[in-house]
Amino acid sequence: MTPDWTPLDAELGRWKAEGLTLPLWWRDDDAVAATPQLQRLHDLARNLGMPVHLAVIPAHAQDSLADFAGAHMVPVLHGWSHVNHAPPTAKKAEFGAHRDPNIMRREIEQGLTRLRALFGEAFVPMFVPPWNRISPDLPAHLPGLGVRMLSTFTPRTQAHAAPELCQINTHLDPINWRADKTLHDPDTLIRQVAMQLADRREARADRKEPYGILTHHLVHDTAIWDHVEALLARLLDGPTQIWTAHSGETTDEPT
Repeated sequence: MTPDWTPLDAELGRWKAEGLTLPLWWRDDDAVAATPQLQRLHDLARNLGMPVHLAVIPAHAQDSLADFAGAHMVPVLHGWSHVNHAPPTAKKAEFGAHRDPNIMRREIEQGLTRLRALFGEAFVPMFVPPWNRISPDLPAHLPGLGVRMLSTFTPRTQAHAAPELCQINTHLDPINWRADKTLHDPDTLIRQVAMQLADRREARADRKEPYGILTHHLVHDTAIWDHVEALLARLLDGPTQIWTAHSGETTDEPT
């Protein structure tokens, strides 16, 4: 069945009619090695002309990943080892409030060191906590460690998570993690994007925050790959401006 793109097309048309531009970015999590799935992700980013921010797990990162840093992939920091330290009754988290903050800061420093050695100047010090969860006290310490951006999930409530720490979140995950990692209903996803963009256009959400698509290349099936490609192509064909972490920490350029 062909998805109904009408809600998104209509909303993008409203953005264009009002002279608005949507800043758009892409993050893909859990990279550890060069795989056929990573090559497919790279090729999709190249074909779309849209760089993907590759969230790399530093404790498990293999040297082969270095070959993928470049114009189409921007490596960023994805926790340390992607291990859940939360109590059994709590939601999964590696950098949650239940851990010793000194240990967490040390792991972040180790991660930064590892990825700088692996990727050199291609690495961008954006911190992506596994499961998109982070202790509320930790962001204030990140700039002192050399982190300049924090990325989780859902619309941000403020442009900076802490002084000198820009918040750049993701907003749409096409995977239904509770249903064997399959694609959510495409029509539901399309309506979700349209509603999120309407919230921005009508000032119920931060219009200047780059709108983020979140993917996980290692678990994609054909349906997920196809929907991600179609969605990004449609957004890129609208009144959008690609944002990358290399553009700088400010998010004030697009309006």
